[in-house]
Amino acid sequence: MTIDSKITESKMFEDFSTPTFQQWREAAEKTLKGAKFEENLVTDTYERIRLQPLYRHEEIEKYPYLSTLPGDFPYLRGTDEIGNQHEPWKVCQELACSDPEEFNKAARNDLEKGQTMLHLVVDEKRSNDHLNQEKVNSRGVSIASLQDFHKAFQNINLEEVPIYIEPGISGYPFFATFMAYIIQQNQRSNRVRGCIGIDPIGQLVQKGDLPYPINQAYKKMAEITRWSMKHSPELKTIVVQTHGYHNAGGNAVQELAFAMATGLEYLRTMEKHHISIDDAAQRIAFSFSIGSNFFMEIAKFRAARMLWSRIVKELGGNDTSQKMFIHARTSAWTKTIHDPYVNILRGTIEAFGGIMGGVNSLHVSPFDEAFGPPNEFSRRIARNTQLILENEANLSKVTDPAGGSWYIETLTYTLAEKAWELFQQIEKIGGMYHSLIEGLPQEQVSGTAEERMNHIKSRKEKIVGTNIYPNLDENQLGSHVNIEQVETSVKNEAPNPVTHLNSNVEFVLLQDSLKTFTEDSSMENAIKAAKAGVTIDELLQAMCLTTSMNPSIRPFSFHRAAEPFESLRMHAEKYKLKFGHLPEVFVANFGPVSNYKHHADFVTEFLKVGGFYVSQHAEYQSISEALHAFQSSKSKIVVILCRDEKFPEVVPSLAKSMKQCNSDVTILLAGYPPTDDRELYMKEGVDDFIHSKINYYEKLVTLQIKGGIRECTN
Repeated sequence: MTIDSKITESKMFEDFSTPTFQQWREAAEKTLKGAKFEENLVTDTYERIRLQPLYRHEEIEKYPYLSTLPGDFPYLRGTDEIGNQHEPWKVCQELACSDPEEFNKAARNDLEKGQTMLHLVVDEKRSNDHLNQEKVNSRGVSIASLQDFHKAFQNINLEEVPIYIEPGISGYPFFATFMAYIIQQNQRSNRVRGCIGIDPIGQLVQKGDLPYPINQAYKKMAEITRWSMKHSPELKTIVVQTHGYHNAGGNAVQELAFAMATGLEYLRTMEKHHISIDDAAQRIAFSFSIGSNFFMEIAKFRAARMLWSRIVKELGGNDTSQKMFIHARTSAWTKTIHDPYVNILRGTIEAFGGIMGGVNSLHVSPFDEAFGPPNEFSRRIARNTQLILENEANLSKVTDPAGGSWYIETLTYTLAEKAWELFQQIEKIGGMYHSLIEGLPQEQVSGTAEERMNHIKSRKEKIVGTNIYPNLDENQLGSHVNIEQVETSVKNEAPNPVTHLNSNVEFVLLQDSLKTFTEDSSMENAIKAAKAGVTIDELLQAMCLTTSMNPSIRPFSFHRAAEPFESLRMHAEKYKLKFGHLPEVFVANFGPVSNYKHHADFVTEFLKVGGFYVSQHAEYQSISEALHAFQSSKSKIVVILCRDEKFPEVVPSLAKSMKQCNSDVTILLAGYPPTDDRELYMKEGVDDFIHSKINYYEKLVTLQIKGGIRECTN
């Protein structure tokens, strides 16, 4: 027998015994040297899920549906039998250009270079109401009338290119004007695919109120859906989006529960308007943000399909109706202004998680998204991120790549169970709308957001380039952008609702059409009015002529995770503009830095996070030498650095001497000595201590105030 045949016939590892879990745990605990297993190896998440360091097959045997295949209920492993191999996810990059011509140019370019679904971002604040031009901004395409659709979609065949649009509060008149364009272009409405999605609850979350009663919003949602069923059967007309909860700091459990509750409310509402569960469910798209917790996000999308299929099945929906369509975008919460190219890596990881979770269409945010509208370069990098994941990483060649992972399967079911519990709480209140009126989602999300911010400020949660590893020498990416100039240019382009007409005949036709729509706001009359030149805003105003009470809720607070630390850097940069240099901190190093290098590195990075420049790196051998250097520096803040055993010898004398030279100086000691020693050092002049347990943000704010930075930059 040859060596090769022996290797072929032998069984790998047959000579090794399989250790038990208990044996592994005992071995792991030995490496902890007395520290507790639960405290050091078990990770708590914002979802109140305890992540174990090791998962085993035995733990997932209790879960149902693990033996199901892709395309089988409850669609844990995807809604298609062969996943992305049948049709890859749609590359659905947002095109947030400021005007229709710019959008058209970008759309045609990007469709030629890999984009497969046209995603128009509507500037909701931009209306053509010439009396309210302060509403205009540059965060989307300015679509005001039928003319703008002609400009935006020139030379784009919407029978061939699927679309994705969330038109916001103007959904009904926007949809009507879009369909007027399709009809005028002699394009077949039954060939239009994708989504023009109405989401009144999502708008309520984003804005805090609606310009019309919720029942009217639901009525118009039903009218759009019914019209689409007849004329555009492949077009989804309802969106359930959870970006508001995500961007307010919510967790995956909350996103899932609120999505399910909203979706269920829309199904029930459509049924009240005589639209069946099957017809309604097949016209709903879900839109999620993808966070940075990679495995949690994979589990979130898998759990979402399970939960939604269960809800639709309970309502009597058929197999097709139980299948969930998921659009996703990489998180706005996680993106930063400082060290912005790191956002490319964040977007890649988030996109990877979304694809692994089985999303149907995807937007990867450009790395400069936090600054404003992206440019062609950043759009290309974001788009190519998806194309590389599809064509080079071959993620479209495998179905449910996360399936079978003991960790991800356990996380999926745990997440689904917790989301279902919260979903049931919402149902007891009376559904998603009533829960928002009462404030349950706001309370839930604000609690999670507060916990997140506490972790960020204490650096328990790290943001590379912002609260850890900052780069003070970077060139600010957005320094050249004049937002006020952009907004002014867009305002100046706003059309007057009367001057765009060519004759008195057209004006009379417009007025008659608007009057007819005001009396009977049917979809047919809305389309006729749009053809006659009535603007989207005028149609919306006609819809809002009601004496009923419009809904309002306690608003959510939307932020990015990095904002507190970005504020620190902003103050430091303003200081630099005024004085020509960053605020300086004098670091008094006693003895060879190599003896306490980890302390020195910690202090330097801590100060840089706040925008401070560390002015001294010398090693001092005496109090007088350090004192002389301090007097020359004119710094208002001092950090004393030395080995812990040198504290009694160095700290009291140096602190006292420095205070005698300058009573206003703030003196910090790197370290956290015992209580008695701290009290002694503070009596001699030490103001505070720098160590790993502090709230970094609050400490740096205090230093900026004491250093006069805030005073001169406010």
